[in-house]
Amino acid sequence: MKYKGSVFRTFALISQLGISILVPVLLCTFFGSWLEKKVSFPVFVPLVIIGVLAGMRNAYYLVRHANEDPEDKKKEK
Repeated sequence: MKYKGSVFRTFALISQLGISILVPVLLCTFFGSWLEKKVSFPVFVPLVIIGVLAGMRNAYYLVRHANEDPEDKKKEK
């Protein structure tokens, strides 16, 4: 039964990883295109780059914290 829990946990991590990368990229893309139409100033590309960097940062922190074992923290206390 432990194997099934591990599969579900891995699936949840992969789903959350995809969402945490896509959301900042899409938000910055839509905001950049909207802002470019409003102010007629090229801000689309820098905002997309910021969105990609934010998505990578989110993925890094998510994977880093997913590898931590909660039982190790209990043993330290």
